Amino acid sequence: MTCLRVDPRLLPLLAIGRLGARLDSGLPMPAKRERSAALSHRARGLVMPPGPRCDESDVEVPVKGGAITVRIYRPHSDGAGPTTPVRPLHVFLHGGGWCVGTLYERDPRCREIAVGARCVVASVDYRLAPEHPFPTPLEDCYAALEWLVEHGDELGVDTSRVSIGGESAGGNLAASICLLARDRGGPTIAYQWLDVPATDLTLSSPSIDGVPDGYLLDRADMETYISCYLPDPSLASDPAVSPLFAEDHSGLPPAWITGCELDKLRDDAALYADALRETGVTVRSRTLPGMFHASFAFTRILPAARRYEQEAIAALADALGTADGQAGG
Repeated sequence: MTCLRVDPRLLPLLAIGRLGARLDSGLPMPAKRERSAALSHRARGLVMPPGPRCDESDVEVPVKGGAITVRIYRPHSDGAGPTTPVRPLHVFLHGGGWCVGTLYERDPRCREIAVGARCVVASVDYRLAPEHPFPTPLEDCYAALEWLVEHGDELGVDTSRVSIGGESAGGNLAASICLLARDRGGPTIAYQWLDVPATDLTLSSPSIDGVPDGYLLDRADMETYISCYLPDPSLASDPAVSPLFAEDHSGLPPAWITGCELDKLRDDAALYADALRETGVTVRSRTLPGMFHASFAFTRILPAARRYEQEAIAALADALGTADGQAGG
């Protein structure tokens, strides 16, 4: 398989990823989670800086059938006490195919977002499939959003400035939550930031088969994760599962949507951006050239990824009114 379009600095990581995928083949999901967490721990220092200093705290949020952890990040410069600034809130949802992923793995990015966008970031540790299939991960995230808004005063957040975002499966959940919030009359979401989102779980987008296997997201892996998330395959076209299939996309928050050229989910991102635009939603979208699934996270070794991160965070700050020179920043 040719990799000529991939940035040369990514080739070693791509090779490691392919080896890991072969070793991962056939493992039960708990073992897949352990391997994913171990690889993320080892690679963390290679692909991303540790992130700026933030004040962190964990809160337990009640959900149907239990409780989940939400990690709160606040810019360290805020300090504590009665003069602590009231900040906008950004709800962050990690990826991992609804089956793997932890708060720890995306800790550096949450720190970057909190400091760069001058906001409070709430990273949601939603329950995972197959133990907790659809709709549990989605409803956990929605319950976390509602709880965070209801407790805005004690958290020091401005509940009139709330955004949500996620990566891959997290982008799927973020897009679906925007639809739920609109349709349920829930919290007002001012902005959605979707990185490489899965928006069509029927796997019908042209890039699913148009992009070859071997770029850290193979079709067989996608089918495995979807089957864990959706034990009933007929649900794949449900708009709560595949937000691209919503009958109406009007009234949704302005969106920032990103795909990667060598990602099977590339067209999921592009088609969803088009669907929002067609109903008058303001959308900024792009496809990152020469990148594969999640390579935008490799900000330590890839200048293009670092530039993307800075641009996306600046756009979030602009949407939340915290950019330089804006009120509330």
